[in-house]
Amino acid sequence: MVDLQHQYHQLKTEIDRAILDVLESTQFILGPNVSSFEQEVARYLGAPHAVSCASGTDALQLALLASGVGPGDEVITTAFTFIATAEAICQVGATPIFVDIDSRTFNIAPASIEQAITPATRAVLPVHLFGQPADMAAISAICARHRLTLIEDCAQSFGATAQGTMTGTIGSFGCFSFFPSKNLGCCGDGGLITCATAEDAESLRALRNHGSTKRYHHDRIGLNSRLDELQAAILRVKLKHVEQFNQARRRVAQRYSAGLSDLVQLPYEDGKGLHVYHQYTLLSEHRDRIMTSLNNHQIAGAIYYPIPLHRQQVFREQCCGQSLPVTESVAARCLSLPMYPELADQDVDRVVAVVREALEA
Repeated sequence: MVDLQHQYHQLKTEIDRAILDVLESTQFILGPNVSSFEQEVARYLGAPHAVSCASGTDALQLALLASGVGPGDEVITTAFTFIATAEAICQVGATPIFVDIDSRTFNIAPASIEQAITPATRAVLPVHLFGQPADMAAISAICARHRLTLIEDCAQSFGATAQGTMTGTIGSFGCFSFFPSKNLGCCGDGGLITCATAEDAESLRALRNHGSTKRYHHDRIGLNSRLDELQAAILRVKLKHVEQFNQARRRVAQRYSAGLSDLVQLPYEDGKGLHVYHQYTLLSEHRDRIMTSLNNHQIAGAIYYPIPLHRQQVFREQCCGQSLPVTESVAARCLSLPMYPELADQDVDRVVAVVREALEA
């Protein structure tokens, strides 16, 4: 699905030098690369503040904590996402409320949010799935109308825009993951939270560091969730190239779409935002046939996500009997093809040929 060696070899000289500089400095925790990366990424995203942390999952949890979300609160989100989105809600003691998605974008449907609001609703947590921005204009309006905190899950959307604005800068908080396969990925785990106010940034910095703003003084219970200095140094190198990487992903996606438009439901683009294709995910009634053909030709394929969260064992009691028909339909038909910036045209064409052979047989 992804070949990380290509990118490393392309940037090897810069990355190796950055790592060796950190090792030579022996500043490994909250050092100069962390602070510089936070400033650089905030400037790239157009965010007033950016606070790094240890993972994308921690970014979600820290944003929820900084928002004051806790026991007794409900957070509306999508069931068609990786479990980390809901896991973070549960970790702060709140309850995830799963609602249905848009059949074209696979993102949370604004109308379903409105229907799920109760007196206990405290926040809305949309996911910009596969690099496709959610309908932030509609979602922002709903949150403003009901005075709900808007927290964006941008784990798969680094560099994507919604009506000209970077994802992660529209809500009160934006949460990013730097897992190695992400559009901007480090060589381990890493995360980041963007926020609009200095007060929230100060809160996040304390929360990521055991609730402390002054050594051995602790004002609240926090986490040990600091971005490693080595990972920050690597991310600083890769950030300079992320626009190029995202453009290459779009090139790959456009080639896939040109070859498959008459056979499957393609990823949706409405022209109002920039899709950065963390994944290239199509829909087909014949998904299993395609998967078998890909496997027979030793080509990767993946299903993100085969079991929606409201059908997961961990949420069985809470969601017993809940039906999300669009989510369930998409989960039964979705298939992701190999996607990374360095994927060559001839390899894309080979994948397209195999998919076409499977569907035209």
